[in-house]
Amino acid sequence: MKAIFRVVLAIGILCNAAYAQNNAASGQAGNLPVPNLQNNYEGRQGGWWFSWGYNKEWYTHSDIHIKQPSLGNDYVFKSVFAEDKPGWNNELFHSAFTIPQYNYRIGHWFKDNWGIELNFDHTKYQVAQMQALHVVGTQNGHHVDQYMLNDSILVYQLNNGANFFLFNLVHRVQIPKLNYPNFNTSFIWKAGVGFMVPHVQNTLYGKDNDPHFQFGGLDAGFEAAMRFTFYKFIYLEYTNKVVYTNYWGLKVYDGTARQSFGTYEMILNLGLSLQLGHPEKKKKA
Repeated sequence: MKAIFRVVLAIGILCNAAYAQNNAASGQAGNLPVPNLQNNYEGRQGGWWFSWGYNKEWYTHSDIHIKQPSLGNDYVFKSVFAEDKPGWNNELFHSAFTIPQYNYRIGHWFKDNWGIELNFDHTKYQVAQMQALHVVGTQNGHHVDQYMLNDSILVYQLNNGANFFLFNLVHRVQIPKLNYPNFNTSFIWKAGVGFMVPHVQNTLYGKDNDPHFQFGGLDAGFEAAMRFTFYKFIYLEYTNKVVYTNYWGLKVYDGTARQSFGTYEMILNLGLSLQLGHPEKKKKA
């Protein structure tokens, strides 16, 4: 993925550099004015964007609180380690494109360089096996405080998605020195709040839940990105993102689980940017 990104970016920069040099030479020869590059900025009022991409996640350790009143259980797995499952590293061309960890964005510039966005990340969360589990609380009505090896004791997955939805405020910072007639580079900042719809699948001490999708809780996130736009409507976007998620009411066998954790994401998207309407004409009207 990184190699493809570098090749596409290098080709775009070379092509646009050559294009700009040719236009400059033509302008000098014919004594023509230099074009106004501000008009080539993508991100003006009225524009829309859509992107699709793939992501890699790292999670903070998390306490998983289990409540099973009918069984006399109210205990916590302390500081549990979990991993993602990218999928795009070995399944991208061998399975449906929605199987790996993917994401999409739909957004609108409501004024120049300011926008709103619906932001979805399909992330996979799997508690690692063969780690030391520290269990504290009440099991079968008795107090417990013990360590054990996680050999299928806690098989806990949000594997068909931890599934972060965010509604973001977006701000774009243009980079004039990297703005050409058919190539634009800019910083993108995003911050928002939202909710999760995870697919909950787990086994506790050999007891399975009924795997299902459900409302999972609330989240908040912040991201910083570099967007490279080619010919005003095709772009590549590389993003670093942090998300805090607070899950509750997740169904387990004869009970519920709750937990919260932080996520760091690296994301690469391919997108389309469309300018609907003519902002300059609207301003003159």
